[in-house]
This record gives sequence, C-alpha cells and structure tokens, in this order.
Amino acid sequence: MNAKKNIEIIIAGKVYTISGKENEDYYQKIAYYINSKWNELRNSASFKRQSPDYQTVMLELNIADDYLKVSNEEKKARIRIAELEKEIYSLKHELVAKKLNYDELKNVVEKNDKYKNTI
Repeated sequence: MNAKKNIEIIIAGKVYTISGKENEDYYQKIAYYINSKWNELRNSASFKRQSPDYQTVMLELNIADDYLKVSNEEKKARIRIAELEKEIYSLKHELVAKKLNYDELKNVVEKNDKYKNTI
C-alpha cells in the first residue's frame, strides 16, 4: 500500500502542497489539466471581467462537464463492448454448429463414396 506523500503543484501561478498516495506525475498531470482549463477560460474577454468567485465556479463547471462527457462515453463504450461480446459468443456457437453440420455432411459423403466404390 502506498504511503501518503506531500507533493507541490502549481495551479494558476500559486504553489500548493497536497497530500496523496498517487505518484507525483499523477498530481502534476491533474495540475496541468486544471491550468489548461484556466488558460482556456482566460482567453475569453468576458471571463476576465467576472469576479474571482464566478471564474472559479466556471472552471469547476467546465471540469465537471468534461468529466461527465468522458463518463458517458465510457458507459457507452462498456455497453458496446458487452454487445460485441454477446455477438462474438453467438458467432462462436454458430461456427461450432456449422462445423458439426459440415462434419456430418462430410461423413455422409464419405459413406456414399465408399458405397459407390463397393458397387
């Protein structure tokens, strides 16, 4: 089990010390994502005119929006995977049934050939 460690990250030009069990790269990626979102929002002139509280809420909404979109896509992907697994299962059974049918027909042909050769 990983022990908690203190890690310094920079968000919006401020240094924060956080504590967590993940490796430092993980938290740095999170900080990078948050900073990217901040920069994306700050490119809007209307965003810059808003209060810091409003800006923070907008950042939170944008992050939540990204999360929910990815979460929905993940759910759709899991459903699609389940559907494809069922289809594969069905196709495997169909293949086995066709193989059995083929083997039966092959035996009939071989028996007919043997019968013809004895006549």
